[in-house]
Amino acid sequence: MQRLLFNDLVRWKNKKNRLPLILKGARQVGKTWLLNEFGKTAFEDVLYINFENAPGLKETFDGDISPSRIIDLLSALHGKRIKPQKTLLIFDEVQEIPRALTALKYFAETAPEYAICCAGSMLGVALHGGTSFPVGKVDFLTLPPLDFEEFLLANGEKAVIEFIRKDGIQKIPKAITEKLTDYLKLYLCIGGMPAAVNSWLETRDFSEVEARQRDILETYENDFSKHAPKSIVPKLRYLWNSVPSQLAKENKKFIYGLVREGARAREYEEAMLWLLDSGLLRKVGRVTKAAAPLKAYEDLKAFKLYHLDVGLLRVMSELAPEAILNGIKIFAEFKGALTEQFVLSELAGKRFIRNIYYWTSEATAEVDFVFADNKAIYPLEVKAGENLQARSLKVYRERYHPELLIRTSLSNLRFDDGLLNIPLYALFNLETYLKYTVSLHFLGE
Repeated sequence: MQRLLFNDLVRWKNKKNRLPLILKGARQVGKTWLLNEFGKTAFEDVLYINFENAPGLKETFDGDISPSRIIDLLSALHGKRIKPQKTLLIFDEVQEIPRALTALKYFAETAPEYAICCAGSMLGVALHGGTSFPVGKVDFLTLPPLDFEEFLLANGEKAVIEFIRKDGIQKIPKAITEKLTDYLKLYLCIGGMPAAVNSWLETRDFSEVEARQRDILETYENDFSKHAPKSIVPKLRYLWNSVPSQLAKENKKFIYGLVREGARAREYEEAMLWLLDSGLLRKVGRVTKAAAPLKAYEDLKAFKLYHLDVGLLRVMSELAPEAILNGIKIFAEFKGALTEQFVLSELAGKRFIRNIYYWTSEATAEVDFVFADNKAIYPLEVKAGENLQARSLKVYRERYHPELLIRTSLSNLRFDDGLLNIPLYALFNLETYLKYTVSLHFLGE
């Protein structure tokens, strides 16, 4: 399975001033597999240590945590010498021994020649909870579930990806649109969790895929009891299970009253933060003004919560794959939520995008997503089908006069009168399309 973050790991390895790396991401998105594949491919040797399964290692980090002592002890454990630049050290579930995180500071300062990657399913929670770690002495990367491009690669469709990337702003041939639309429907059913994708590739059986997805969801709920403070576990469950119904609303603004009758923000803030830190949910805030910097205009009281993965969201929503694949009527009621979830996941994986928000105008118009790069602010409206009315974008244009409006839908690729329509299945090529439209704008076309 090809993960696009592999290229970022190679760049990290080759950095002149490389720091120890912390790879963040929710449980079962493939962090351990990716780091081991990276080690096998890019290094002579790999030492993988899972701190959750090796409690005896705690003594290693209790006393002197100078790099020379740590390397000597781990070399003895490994049975051969750990070589600078040649051996990749992988510390998995590193949050279980916080002093190991503290030791990274000394590796960064006095032994940068050793390559160290750390990962942990609850690492985000641990860091936010006050675990000591060396600020400014580590690099960070985040691994999400497979995005749509990676899903296509897993299905052997590299050629169609290359065609989309090379074809510029031109109408996509029908044969390609039909193929990609079918894959998009599959992706909305399966999502990007590696276990679910592998199950599909091996069995082509949705019941097997859903069994893996339910296993993952059960693991997440077990983590609530295992890792979260007991006082918030019931609130975690209520909040977690409310996400599908929150997204099913036409106005997807998060409402605490839908979590549980009488619920108040102050009662659920800690539980929400835990779910965000564990990577299970994504938060998209509202901006009151589309101006730079967007962060300055964020309304902290209004936000939407999205799931980690569109396939898991489908299962939690009890929506059968046939409802998506065959276009059954029930899908029309929930497809907007699945489509927005898909689009957010695609946007969140783009390195050139800083932060993602949504915008409303006194409840008369709403633009699903607003984001910025180093050049401009872009409004993006999501359409689940081919109904291309864009009233909210018109309101946005009248107010802010942007150079470019973006709509994503099942309609074909086109650029007309400052409006760029990107097919949902080609959203992975967003950055290239933006460069094309900027070039066309300056040419006056």
